[in-house]
Amino acid sequence: MYPPPFKISSEILRLTSEVSEQVGIITMRLGDNVPSPMLRKDNQIKTIHSSLAIEHNSLSLKQVTDIVDGKRVLGAPDEIQEVKNAIEAYRLMPELDAFNENDLLRAHKLMMSGLVKGAGCYRHEGVGVFDGERCLHMAPPANRVPQLMADLFSWVSTTDVHPLIYSCVFHYEFEFIHPFLDGNGRMGRYWQTMLLSRWKGIFAWLPVETIVKDHQQDYYNVIAKSDTAGDSTAFVEFMLKCLLDAMENYEDAEEEMSKLHDKLHDKLHDMFPELSEKAFGVLEVLKEHPGLKAEAIGAQVSLSERQVKTYLNALKQAGLIVRVGSNKTGYWKVAIDKL
Repeated sequence: MYPPPFKISSEILRLTSEVSEQVGIITMRLGDNVPSPMLRKDNQIKTIHSSLAIEHNSLSLKQVTDIVDGKRVLGAPDEIQEVKNAIEAYRLMPELDAFNENDLLRAHKLMMSGLVKGAGCYRHEGVGVFDGERCLHMAPPANRVPQLMADLFSWVSTTDVHPLIYSCVFHYEFEFIHPFLDGNGRMGRYWQTMLLSRWKGIFAWLPVETIVKDHQQDYYNVIAKSDTAGDSTAFVEFMLKCLLDAMENYEDAEEEMSKLHDKLHDKLHDMFPELSEKAFGVLEVLKEHPGLKAEAIGAQVSLSERQVKTYLNALKQAGLIVRVGSNKTGYWKVAIDKL
């Protein structure tokens, strides 16, 4: 196994400490809870939009939001397909093993389905990264890809380096190897999120790609700098700065979303004065856990199954929830347009 070359600089140590401190603060504040459904959805939309925008997808944030909400969107078919694929790939993330190479191939197949030949398979030809006529990076020969990827997964599965650092190193080495014909950029960012979220779950909802998009040229420059240096130190420093910025932005977004949630709660009470606090409690559970059965909802809000069904009917009459499927096999979900 060939260990990836990098140095743990004083800047890397400083940034690792600062990011870890921010993770601790947010984790302590959340406790056993997960971020609100509205914040998770908002961040995932930002993640998908930014990661694809880096790859020159021209769809707007509003268009990506509409696709996530199941609405029809006018746009290039390939770009719409990219968004739909990314949505499915991010939904699959909790089921994947960040240290399993086959799961990487599975995710790539989903991410690139209908967009490129050989989705879910390593490339069988040479590739490079070009800026017009200028070659920025020529990837290793295709016949070396399987061994290089096996070595990379072997290293990341056994290293005692801090997860914040090894996730960045993995990201750089992945882009250096460029194992697929297409989709390497989005997959490298996706898999770093995978690795980080297995360390601390909060990273599953952190839109780091938004920061990378805002510093896209710096992202490419630091990859080139690391290529020239022959190690990933500069890239690790850059990505740790992006993670730190994303953590700080997350705190601001969480505060704004909390204020929005309070305003929404008050507005719903004004719009539907006939609904009780217990009905709104049922609504909150459905927002957190779409598709939950009445009995399971009742267990979370200390109500009987019969009481829950009464409140579900009231919420339906108010237009706040809709039934998907039949009465026997279907489920309730919150009406997004209302909320």
